Amino acid sequence: MTNDNDTKLLDDEEVYNKSLLDQLLSENNIDDFREEFLSMHTYEQSEYFEDSDDEVRQAIFEVLSPQEVAEFFDQLEMDDEAYEELFETINANYASKVLEDMSYDNAVDIMNHLSKQKIVSLLTLMNQEDSKEIKALLHYEEDTAGGIMTTEYISLKSTMPVREALLQVKEQAPDAETIYMIYAINDDKQLVGVLSLRDLITAENDAYIEDVMQERVISVNVADDQEDVAQKMRDYDFIAIPVLDYQDHLLGIITIDDILDVMDEEASEDYSRLAGVSDVDATNTSIVKTSAQRLPWLIVLTFLGMITATILGSFEETLSQVALLAAFIPIISGMSGNSGTQSLAVSVRNISTGEIDERSKFKVALREAGSGFLSGFVCAVILCLIIIILYREPILALIVGGSLTVAMTVGTLVGSIIPLIMNKFNIDPAVASGPFITTINDIVSMLIYFGLATTFMSYLV
Repeated sequence: MTNDNDTKLLDDEEVYNKSLLDQLLSENNIDDFREEFLSMHTYEQSEYFEDSDDEVRQAIFEVLSPQEVAEFFDQLEMDDEAYEELFETINANYASKVLEDMSYDNAVDIMNHLSKQKIVSLLTLMNQEDSKEIKALLHYEEDTAGGIMTTEYISLKSTMPVREALLQVKEQAPDAETIYMIYAINDDKQLVGVLSLRDLITAENDAYIEDVMQERVISVNVADDQEDVAQKMRDYDFIAIPVLDYQDHLLGIITIDDILDVMDEEASEDYSRLAGVSDVDATNTSIVKTSAQRLPWLIVLTFLGMITATILGSFEETLSQVALLAAFIPIISGMSGNSGTQSLAVSVRNISTGEIDERSKFKVALREAGSGFLSGFVCAVILCLIIIILYREPILALIVGGSLTVAMTVGTLVGSIIPLIMNKFNIDPAVASGPFITTINDIVSMLIYFGLATTFMSYLV
């Protein structure tokens, strides 16, 4: 669904006046409020609604029609629990009308956050056609192509003349998510071709759709993961892509605005996993919920940290003989962890963007290991010179420098290989989070450091 406000040009510094809108509502100046509010872009309308309290929201519902509310509800981005609370306060008949007037895919996104009882009641109040379309979309998994597609698209029979097709497009356009891509189907509703609006307009009136359309169509399956769909649309620079079932029936389309939301969602999800939490914490998330989200990783990391403590304990004799060794533990473990996290970020990014294939995995791992070795060697040389100048301990300098070089080499190798292995077994590589890689590299670096120190102990004492 689009709004005439979408075409309005806005200055960079122009924003809605919240205080003015609040004042107009409080003074019950309905006409001026409607004029001011409806002149705003739908994004600004949604922002004002989200920033308002329950009392103001109820007033908005009283002065705006369901269709006018549906326009900015298409752009709402609220927390999961907030949708349930919101729809508990809206009159059920009014709410059903709002959802009817929204784009089907956006309406389904909201309804996925509601209780089953609430969904059933809203569907019952909708008109039969809209209810049927939304029910069909609700059956698909939320993170699949079916879960983000819309059934509001333009389709034409491939045997239809262009003259008749132009009239059909005009008739279907008001309800379509996009009119720029048109899909050709056969009598069994199977997708057989695609053409742009430009192709249709510039074609001869006596031609047929099958003469104008492109028969080679890039599509996705209804069960495909939304991240794979986003990758395909990025690769082909599509503004929309058709969604098919296993018999090539056209079920819907996915548009670029939905894919931008998917990319933002996936990036946020990967970021939170790299940070070792289940999700990026919202500002209004309770302390208990925030702790519950973070605790699983922290508990695992605590047990892994015990391994590091055990390693240090097993080299107690080495530490007691050369206490200065302890001074360089933070440097070696920290640099190993940092290099591993950098390598992890590069590896996860390459996997998510599809830049790594089966043939290049070994090459990428070697490149990261080589980068770790070179970086480690340069840092080791600098550290060796500092140790020699400050402590006049060349053997200690060589042990620390050698440990740092090996630890950073292994750290980058671990950081690049673990995500590749996880991806091989269809596990999201982002779960190989930064804290996890850092802790693993702590263990490896301490083994390397104290192993070398113990081996050359006779030269230190």
